Amino acid sequence: MSSKPDASRPRAADTKKVHIADTQMTRQNWYKHVNWLNVTFIIGIPLAGCIQAFWVPLQLKTAIWAVIYYFFTGLGITAGYHRLWAHCSYSATLPLRIWLALVGGGAVEGSIRWWARDHRAHHRYTDTDKDPYSVRKGLLYSHLGWMVMKQNPKRIGRTDITDLNEDPVVVWQHRNYIKVVLTMGLIVPMLVSGLGWGDWYGGFVYAGILRIFFVQQATFCVNSLAHWLGDQPFDDRNSPRDHIITALVTLGEGYHNFHHEFPSDYRNAIEWHQYDPTKWTIWTCKQLGLAYDLKQFRSNEIEKGRVQQLQKKIDQKRAKLDWGTPLDQLPVMEWDDYVEQAKNGRGLISIAGVVHDVTDFIKDHPGGKAMIKSGLGKDATAMFNGGVYYHSNGAHNLLSTMRVGVIRGGGEVEIWKRAQKENSEYVRDETGQRIIRAGQQVTKIPEPIPTADAA
Repeated sequence: MSSKPDASRPRAADTKKVHIADTQMTRQNWYKHVNWLNVTFIIGIPLAGCIQAFWVPLQLKTAIWAVIYYFFTGLGITAGYHRLWAHCSYSATLPLRIWLALVGGGAVEGSIRWWARDHRAHHRYTDTDKDPYSVRKGLLYSHLGWMVMKQNPKRIGRTDITDLNEDPVVVWQHRNYIKVVLTMGLIVPMLVSGLGWGDWYGGFVYAGILRIFFVQQATFCVNSLAHWLGDQPFDDRNSPRDHIITALVTLGEGYHNFHHEFPSDYRNAIEWHQYDPTKWTIWTCKQLGLAYDLKQFRSNEIEKGRVQQLQKKIDQKRAKLDWGTPLDQLPVMEWDDYVEQAKNGRGLISIAGVVHDVTDFIKDHPGGKAMIKSGLGKDATAMFNGGVYYHSNGAHNLLSTMRVGVIRGGGEVEIWKRAQKENSEYVRDETGQRIIRAGQQVTKIPEPIPTADAA
């Protein structure tokens, strides 16, 4: 006999709760959307440190130590969490991995496993809804909002972290993360200041709390500022950008456009003058035998990306300019018709088989009205290309905007045949227009023709 379902037990569908992040925020439930633990660590504690700083004097030795420890913990994130574990851009020996895991934990930005997992999702799903800190949701959101407001973890893109789960240093740090944070984030900086020169409270406030605040804000700038400020020399399909200010703030992570294009490169800055202390730290560790297998993209591939982006920008500018009616869209004119129209007062001139209407330009011709009028109704190819004057590149470009037709027939005129080959022979930009480089205009003849009717 089948038993009746117990009415007191919830149905299976009832057990599926909607995540708070997937509900609308209202005045009544806003506090449920806030991640209060992160608010405490990221905003509350630093605020408390700022208040304490009003009556805790800052000693010079403590200030110097706070700056030194800032760089230690900052490099723990950039050289450790980011370039070593998130991107595997180089390999490190066990002592270096342990050191980076410890000082990285002192930055109080989550465990290596959590940090690298989200960062890999960020690269895989940049600027999409699956990006955990997409700048498309707002600059403030990508800087801070994604941490202080609750996110549905199921909405974040999936990534493979098998290698992290197999790294004993990563596993150990993840399991003992709170201990690492308290020890490396607060106790160690306080002990150094206290045992070193008796400034226990100053070490706790300045080298501990406030140093954590500045390291965190610098790292957060990689998620926000590096996707908002600067240039895009390698690709502009997504938001990452390069800028010296971001690089200065983030220990070299500011060349973010390069990094998103070549994420497995241990460098962010590839030019000698660009600021990237993280790169030089990794390189120094290699010289000391602590790091090895430093990965670099081939310079040939890097330059190809740079050239492609430059060409794309040029094409975008080209599209806004008037290059004249394309040759294959011009009407075909018989020679007799061209001559007849010129005789009837229309300012037509034929150069390299292309007919141009220069009526409105005759009065502005730098060589004078008489010179240009002498070529009307004739084949002025030689005259234009050195028979009378070897016209400039600018003159050829200007002439192209006056096209009105193409001459049919005649052994001296091959322009129509050439126009038919454009689809296969010539490079075109993104809009389909033929790319006309200096000296390649159709009216440009390489060698001056010795005779000309109008000469």
